[in-house]
Amino acid sequence: MAATPDLQSVFAALRPLLTPHVASFTVVRDAPGTFSLCTKHLMPNKKPLFFGAVQINKTYVSFHLMPVYVFPELLASVSLALRKRMQGKSCFNFKRVDSVLFQELDALVTAGHARYVQAGYVAA
Repeated sequence: MAATPDLQSVFAALRPLLTPHVASFTVVRDAPGTFSLCTKHLMPNKKPLFFGAVQINKTYVSFHLMPVYVFPELLASVSLALRKRMQGKSCFNFKRVDSVLFQELDALVTAGHARYVQAGYVAA
């Protein structure tokens, strides 16, 4: 029988990738197993622009990062190993803690925040 992944540990390792940038955003959800951030910038549909989230699902933890959808060139230098974790255009799924990939993802979050600042979606 395969060991059940410790999704709480994965969540606990991924959530801090978003929290250093929280001052620039509105915390939309902060509850056990979910944390999400949006900008104060309103889109044409009058809804705030999404930035990122981390969420525990049934068998994996999802890390959503909208800047890679808005600015796909952010993915140009992403490793093949991290790309393999992508589901769709802006979501990365993990079943276990991977500190190397999490470091790379952290750099991607920082770059995404910088691009949102540059585009005027958030204040510096």
